[in-house]
Amino acid sequence: MAGAGSQRRTATQSPEGPAKVTITEIAREAGVSVPTVSRVVNGRSDVSPATRARVEDLLHQHGYQRRTTAPGARAALLDLVFNDLDSPWAVEIIRGVEEVAHEAGMGTVVSAIHDRAGDARQWMTNLRARASDGVILVTSVLSPVLHDELRRLGVPLVVIDPAGSPALDVPTVGATNWAGGMAATEHLLALGHRRIGFIEGPPRLLCSRARLDGYRAALDVAGVPVDDSLIVPGDFYHESGFTGCNRLLDLAEPPTAVFAASDQMALGAIEALRRRGLRVPEDMSVVGFDDLPEVRWSAPPLTTVRQPLSDMGKLAARAALDLARSVAPASPRIDLATELVVRASTTAPRGA
Repeated sequence: MAGAGSQRRTATQSPEGPAKVTITEIAREAGVSVPTVSRVVNGRSDVSPATRARVEDLLHQHGYQRRTTAPGARAALLDLVFNDLDSPWAVEIIRGVEEVAHEAGMGTVVSAIHDRAGDARQWMTNLRARASDGVILVTSVLSPVLHDELRRLGVPLVVIDPAGSPALDVPTVGATNWAGGMAATEHLLALGHRRIGFIEGPPRLLCSRARLDGYRAALDVAGVPVDDSLIVPGDFYHESGFTGCNRLLDLAEPPTAVFAASDQMALGAIEALRRRGLRVPEDMSVVGFDDLPEVRWSAPPLTTVRQPLSDMGKLAARAALDLARSVAPASPRIDLATELVVRASTTAPRGA
């Protein structure tokens, strides 16, 4: 009888030889994300040399066998494409997409194309090379040429918060922006405000237009005339909230409350008020839209409309995976419910 030692197998072995290690296990051991390991495995250049060396060493130690991708085969990747990545809400969407991709044993490639034709063309070149299973586009414009190329390649597309009207064959995921805009405005009206400023989002985005329409509808239902001088442009970022609020404060009759179409703009508006020696909510109430994690810690904590950004990412990822498996989505358009979250940045106007 052979010695016990000669019959003992390590935990990573099976009767057929070493057990297959997954990129999830490699990622955990390396202390990096699954998409980072996926980028190393697929020879992508967007990984730091130190991280690449650590991951490559672990791949070698575990005897990881890279797949050879036959022409037309898929690489177990989802492409998540933003116009810009310098926004906290992008992180929330990424979190949702990566959770679904991880459960499916897939990686996520995150890109920003900045609405520039050159960026979009480069992204498409990279997409062809990595043979992704699906594309999720967030508040970005995909030209008809690139859309046709995705169709030719057989890569399914899902859009979150479309810019303009997407093609009829493209599923979209969003939130009830109109209802959220109406709820925020109704809240301020119920507190006694009648002059309510509104800082818009980019008009090219359907979600921006819907929030403005909800604001207008709430005023109309309350019998309060819409004053166009109280509606100022914005782009969802802090600076435009700061600039827009200053523009409202410079009016001969400033508003007593401001509804900003994003939390970042609301925080910019609060800073504009602070620099003028005005207090929130004593001198002006402020409402935002998104419910980013940071706004519960702002001074004061921000009243806002919560949209389920992470859940939107999850739904978009599931829809993309379904399409990759030739499963049609239950609905071509999914809008998740928004919810008003009341905090300390709103109160009745002084003297009301």
